[in-house]
Amino acid sequence: MKPHHRVVPASSAAKRSRWNWDLSIGFYLGLGPWALVILIVAGCAVGPNYKRPPVSPPPNFRSATAAATTNSLADLPWWQMFQDDTLQGLIRAALTNSYDLRIAIARVEQARAITAQNRATFFPQFGYQGAISRGRNSFQNSLFFTGGNTTNFIAVAGNVSWEVDLWGRLRRLNESARAQYFASQEARRDVMTLVISEVAQAYFQLLALDQELQIAVNTTNSFGESLRIFSQRFQSGIVSTLETSAAEAALASAAASVPDLERQIVLQENQISYLVGLNPGPVPRHHTLLQQSLPPEVPAGLPSALLERRPDIREAEQSLRSANAQVGVAVANFFPQLSLTSLLGQVSPELSTFTAGAASAWNIGASLTGPIFQGGRLVGQYRQAQALRQQFQIQYQATLLTAFQEVSNALIARQKFAEVQIQQARAVTAYQTAVQVATQRYAQGLASYYEVLQEQQLLFPAQNSLTVTELNQRLALVQLYRALGGGWQVDLPPAEKRKP
Repeated sequence: MKPHHRVVPASSAAKRSRWNWDLSIGFYLGLGPWALVILIVAGCAVGPNYKRPPVSPPPNFRSATAAATTNSLADLPWWQMFQDDTLQGLIRAALTNSYDLRIAIARVEQARAITAQNRATFFPQFGYQGAISRGRNSFQNSLFFTGGNTTNFIAVAGNVSWEVDLWGRLRRLNESARAQYFASQEARRDVMTLVISEVAQAYFQLLALDQELQIAVNTTNSFGESLRIFSQRFQSGIVSTLETSAAEAALASAAASVPDLERQIVLQENQISYLVGLNPGPVPRHHTLLQQSLPPEVPAGLPSALLERRPDIREAEQSLRSANAQVGVAVANFFPQLSLTSLLGQVSPELSTFTAGAASAWNIGASLTGPIFQGGRLVGQYRQAQALRQQFQIQYQATLLTAFQEVSNALIARQKFAEVQIQQARAVTAYQTAVQVATQRYAQGLASYYEVLQEQQLLFPAQNSLTVTELNQRLALVQLYRALGGGWQVDLPPAEKRKP
């Protein structure tokens, strides 16, 4: 099916262009005095008010094994999601020391400061100025003919200025800055969920490497025992050099994997140390991969709840809200700006008369400035703001679709990895039985060594494959937890928050 594209007639584009130009001169030509009074009294803010774009979430996630319910796996705080005490300690350290999270927190503080700056424009601005000078044929460091006389100048004054927000330009600027602040908060929460998931995944991968190392050590010992038996039989003249050489090769191949796995374990520990903001070092663990429990049933929740739960979706919406407010700022730039100013101070050419009544200076005024012809600059700014809003709207919708995809991917991964694990566990059990039977047959002289070697060589990779699948099961659960937006609702366990 071909995608449907909406074609905008040329007349519509011409109307938009003409409206943009009419907007720049409409205040001067089209608005009567009564319309101006109505706009001022109503205190309207020009530009579009924000409305959430229409979305159509599915009734349930694809690959969900149960009907959609209001409860979700993401409702669990992370310390209830991960029951391992060691993992909880690593996550807690990462939430405190992670550089990525600390950078995100600093960005929140920057956005808060920018919001305060924009809020200040609502209030009158108070200032002061003072000057003192003495010179000939000059005034305030500028050439000025005074007839060759030496003159003094002393001035001290306070001033007040205030821009009247007739069209809501300042309100739209403040709305945009506030939305950016909220977006930075959501970005911090998204980084927080990322840190939690990365630490959990790295920890499970470390446990999987431990398990693979144990398998390699056990396999090496098994091949070593076979080589010892064959060597004894070779010395007795029962077997040939071919069998002992094959056994020695199998032992060397298994033993070679041990130092490589030890290398990978050190690298993984260093990665975890970086995630928790510490120097490279060992990572203590008191549980194995198989001791990491998996919940029997995982409620995914309602797809529509992702709009309020996932931080990246909330961040995308706040960015869209900020861009929408910038459209209002661009519209307000077409209209005049009204500023009220006042000044009160003392000005005197002589110090002796500085405090006299004649030296008093004051001024109250108002200024009205607005565009008449800007060569298309304001129109370009307006169209740029519209295009930026459209960009963030598309990004918001794309982020939402990505969220549905990630949840579905994690659900199907968890489901299928569970099925794979059952079959691989059966294969490992069968290979273990085959090795035992082949070894017994060999000891009784009913089978050759190659029968034993074949079963042993099939058992080793089968055990490793089972370990990888068990790891993938836990990684899929972590990915599902993050895809559903879990982990950021509560930063620390209640017991931790009570600590001084």
